[in-house]
Amino acid sequence: MQTIDLLVIAAYLIATAWLGLKLSGRQTSVKGYFLGGRDLPWWAVCLSVVATETSALTVIGIPVMSYLGNISYLQLGLGYILGRIVVAFFMLPRYYDGEMITAYAYLGKRFGASTQTTAGVTFLITRLLADGIRVLAAAIPLKVILEGMGLDLSYFVITVILSVVTILYTFIGGITAVVWVDVVQMLLYVAGGILAIIVVLSTVGSGWWGQAVDAGKTQLFVLSDNPISGPDSFIASLIGGAVFAMASHGSDQLVVQRLLSCRSKAEAQKAIIVSGVVVTIQFAIFLVVGLALWGYYQQATPAELGLTRDDEIFPLFIVEALPPGLSGLLLAGILAAAMSTLSSSLSALSSSTVTDVVAKLRRRPLSDEQGLRVGRWATIGWGLAFIAPATIFRSDEGSIVVLALGVAGITYGGLLGAFVFGIVSRRARAADANIAFVVAVAVNAFFFLMEKYVVGEVWVAWQWYPLLGVIVTFAVGGLLSLRHPAVARATAPEETARNRSGGDEIID
Repeated sequence: MQTIDLLVIAAYLIATAWLGLKLSGRQTSVKGYFLGGRDLPWWAVCLSVVATETSALTVIGIPVMSYLGNISYLQLGLGYILGRIVVAFFMLPRYYDGEMITAYAYLGKRFGASTQTTAGVTFLITRLLADGIRVLAAAIPLKVILEGMGLDLSYFVITVILSVVTILYTFIGGITAVVWVDVVQMLLYVAGGILAIIVVLSTVGSGWWGQAVDAGKTQLFVLSDNPISGPDSFIASLIGGAVFAMASHGSDQLVVQRLLSCRSKAEAQKAIIVSGVVVTIQFAIFLVVGLALWGYYQQATPAELGLTRDDEIFPLFIVEALPPGLSGLLLAGILAAAMSTLSSSLSALSSSTVTDVVAKLRRRPLSDEQGLRVGRWATIGWGLAFIAPATIFRSDEGSIVVLALGVAGITYGGLLGAFVFGIVSRRARAADANIAFVVAVAVNAFFFLMEKYVVGEVWVAWQWYPLLGVIVTFAVGGLLSLRHPAVARATAPEETARNRSGGDEIID
């Protein structure tokens, strides 16, 4: 790491922050701050969705999967595409049926304020844990950089710095700044992955590809694993991945917020479907990066390279092997992409706090001025809160990508189940949905904690968590709903009144 790399990193971070703030304009309303005035082009939203769901986790985590294993993670991309198609034509139309700021406003419209608040609070807690891992993902390359300069800062100190910088960035610009910076960051770090492959080819040639084929590392479809507990199983990746995508892109405010910022429902549908294709291509690029690094380092294990985490392999290559200036540019892209993803999370967390929690607990509606003030204070609070889970997960030795997806999957099933349950069940009432939702989350949390911290082995692959949650939600909610008579939704006066009270929004 040379002085020119540090100058490139500093200049790039300043330039991207300036770009985001310049494009965001002055935010004077809740709709502008959280939805960008619903005037963002579909292609920008598409790339922002991809950057948000992957970013630093993809850049440093996915190469490790092929470095230590094979490219079977690409199977998940097929499931992701299938799940996004379902979201586009089954769930998005309901979000665009009225002026909604969050995904959970639909639950408020269907079941009432209590269900919307329950889902919103659960989203806040889960997103906090998952994004704490994202903060850690952002800290990993920065730690490698600083150690190369002789500075040995702890992950805790680095996460504090990143959280503070991200708070300042998101506090001012809102979702518009976040989306446009996402576009720039995604293009940069994908170009960085291609650049890494080119450097390896020019340094050691292409022999590593033949070695990878001989070693079975190019195996794409895994049909031999147990489809229930095998995390690399094709069945788990396709079906479980599809349901996971339905939950993450249909019920997670982090993604839905972007889709609601499109100019129309048709553009939002286009953005979500194309994003599935783009993310699969991105997976392929970084899996090839892992194979290239496996050849470059002559099949050495991370421990043999002197690394404390498997996820430090790609950052180590960037620092050691890339030419001066280029290594600084790629590292800047990774850091900025990580912070843009975190700022996306802050925007989603603050919007859900305002709309799904504060606005529903108040007797009087929030004005635009009050909503903006609460949203910005929520941005500060959630940014500082990221530090705790990042510290808790800092010593985890497994894949940081799988860890983040597993944590998110704990609540995804309950959220998706509540949405679908509300759509297909005419008997269901708020209490039925709330109880079923809580039970589904508890079941997935039990499996995650037991597998991770008690028994130390996988009972249920993380891809199945959302489907398991949906099944539990339908089973529990369906049994509870038998207490009520089956009536047509449109002719139930009490439900109509509840829908009206639960669907009120704080925008004009």
